[in-house]
Amino acid sequence: MATKILASSSHSFENECKEIHESRGRWNHLIRALVTRTQLECRGIRETYKDMYGEDLITLLQKSSLRNQPGVSPKTCAALSLWMLHPHERDAIVAREALLQDNDSNYQSLVEIFVGRKSSHIALIKQAYLSKYKTQLDQDIINIEPPHPYQKILVALSTSHKAHQADINQHTAKCDARRLYETGEGSPGAIDEGTVLEIFTKRSIPHLKLTFSCYKHIYGHDYTKSITDVNSGEFEDALRMVVKCICNPSNYYVKILFASIKGITADRGAITRVMVSRSETEMDEIQRVFKAKYGVELRETICDSIPSGDYRDFLLALANKTV
Repeated sequence: MATKILASSSHSFENECKEIHESRGRWNHLIRALVTRTQLECRGIRETYKDMYGEDLITLLQKSSLRNQPGVSPKTCAALSLWMLHPHERDAIVAREALLQDNDSNYQSLVEIFVGRKSSHIALIKQAYLSKYKTQLDQDIINIEPPHPYQKILVALSTSHKAHQADINQHTAKCDARRLYETGEGSPGAIDEGTVLEIFTKRSIPHLKLTFSCYKHIYGHDYTKSITDVNSGEFEDALRMVVKCICNPSNYYVKILFASIKGITADRGAITRVMVSRSETEMDEIQRVFKAKYGVELRETICDSIPSGDYRDFLLALANKTV
């Protein structure tokens, strides 16, 4: 790691690392040590352990998972590994897995990255991806075969992080909203993909959010409704999901979590991905929206739907975190 966490931390993780080392093969102590910590502290434990014993905790977890060793489930190993990684390293791994899986639900995880991360973070993700996989993330998206509806939007979003200005402009947002109307529900036939992709390529995520807000103000309904009303195809379905992620991320993540916890989606990794990635940024808001939408606490839903064990305990610890 480029920066030594311990150099600027007042915490000492040596005792915990000794206990983890002495209980190797029985990972319960590692789980207890990590679930109550912040991601920064977990990276400190990982770094201290490597300094003390010359071994990487994530590598040990992965080996334990592959060998089906008793003490911790493969799901818990994967979740703990993601929790200990730097956010940009974690996103690079999530992006790679999405590209290898090649289905709609996994492409959604790529959308979450490009929509939910700042441009500076996207640059770090691309560096980590290149370092780990010896290939360019942008090029791998371009090379998706067979071509996929999400592909064009992902290329546009990736380009926007390199090209856009950070400032947002009310006048430009209104102009963009009118262009979307005139080339969408305001004209016969399907949405003009070229116009949508041009706007996505040139505008920042905050600007796009303002554009869709202007659209609702001018035309009296959400842009997603206009997508539903026109002749909807695969591109329109993908676009609708992306716009929902941009406009109302908490509601988007709540729906993803509920479907994954209940097992009504093919995106089996969504629970871990969303809980780990959002736990220290917007978990309070996700819990509030979850309760308002489904009439039950997120924690209760996890307890009711996921078998007892280390994995459920880990998810509950994340759900209990406050921002």
